[in-house]
Amino acid sequence: MSIPEMSHADDPVWLAELRSVAHERAVEAGLPSAEEEQWRYSPIDEIDLSSYYLAKHPHERLAGEFLDADSIADAALVIDTVDGFLTNVDDRGADGVVVIDSSKSESITATGTVLAESIDTFADANLALSPSPLVVSIAANVIVEGPIVVRHHIAGDGGLVAPRLTVVAGENSQSTVIEVVTSDEVEAMVLAVTELSLAPAARLDYLVVQNLATSVWQIASQVSSIDRDARLATNAVALGGGYARLRTDTRMVGRGAEGNIMAVYLGGGDQSLDLRTFQTHVAPNTRSNLEFRGAVDDRSRSIYTGLIRIEPDAGSVEAYQTNRTIKLSDGAWAESVPNLEIENDDVKCSHASAVGPIDAEQRFYLESRGVPTPIAERLVVQGFFSDIVARMPHSGIAAVVEAHVADRLQGQGQR
Repeated sequence: MSIPEMSHADDPVWLAELRSVAHERAVEAGLPSAEEEQWRYSPIDEIDLSSYYLAKHPHERLAGEFLDADSIADAALVIDTVDGFLTNVDDRGADGVVVIDSSKSESITATGTVLAESIDTFADANLALSPSPLVVSIAANVIVEGPIVVRHHIAGDGGLVAPRLTVVAGENSQSTVIEVVTSDEVEAMVLAVTELSLAPAARLDYLVVQNLATSVWQIASQVSSIDRDARLATNAVALGGGYARLRTDTRMVGRGAEGNIMAVYLGGGDQSLDLRTFQTHVAPNTRSNLEFRGAVDDRSRSIYTGLIRIEPDAGSVEAYQTNRTIKLSDGAWAESVPNLEIENDDVKCSHASAVGPIDAEQRFYLESRGVPTPIAERLVVQGFFSDIVARMPHSGIAAVVEAHVADRLQGQGQR
């Protein structure tokens, strides 16, 4: 496969070697095929990475911030990237937190340690191409009072952008990390990777909000490793992108580890939102719970495929998986495929999925009280999302997401 190459001349030796191996893997593997189960229903045949260029510097951004200043006024740290390049670090008193740009670190960082093995060509390409692979390291026993906010913006037209973030949560630490991915009205391909590493007894709340222009495509991977007695809660909001894929790998590797995975997705127009999840229990006495809720309107599509895997030594495990999708129009399409792979008898596991129209009884209840049908439908969908949005780890950003969803639903209801 042909992918753009970047010069490693200015990289530290250790990173240049890591990039070289990743680039070779990506080229050798080539693009996957839609015949592979993990890429089923995806437009993989339409992707040509060689048609995009690599920016040598960040472009001037045009769009305003998705999050206004008030919504993140309590942030302990704000990090900004444009076109994958680190552009700003605003430390507002985040004691015990260190931010490292791996491209400028002579010492080996945590970049590539959670995602140590290749999961697909695009994750390898991200490592090979990311101009500023960032590491946020939270020291042991530190409680970070405000959220750590990382804002990625895509401004270059025709660019191949590879933002990368690694979060290392030290033993017995407590923190919240929020990533926001936005763009100008440009055509671009975003290959994003986030690594989350939790040491024993660490507690991390993580939220990613994606609101890209519909002319932008994204293929993103989020990979987590949760050690003994640690707890990770991940939240994802997928709103934008023409084709936007998020693969979430959550690995409970230490006894007593817990992973909770939530997501909200809303498709309209001709969007395709592709969500793939893996809950892997390696150690015993671990727990995971996944809850996804989405809605698709117009001619949009959603694909959800989830796998719970219980490995042989993982006894006394509880693992749950639920995906529910509402179809708001006859032209919308949704696929939901939960799976189990269990190699230990001492487990409690369940999976469930549902795809269907708006609940007729709820709509009738509102209509019978004089609420017009379009407004009744919008209120039902807002209620469908409100519970899961309210559980997001930051109330200010939850309010922004809720307002954005309401605006989208109101606009769709008026067409």
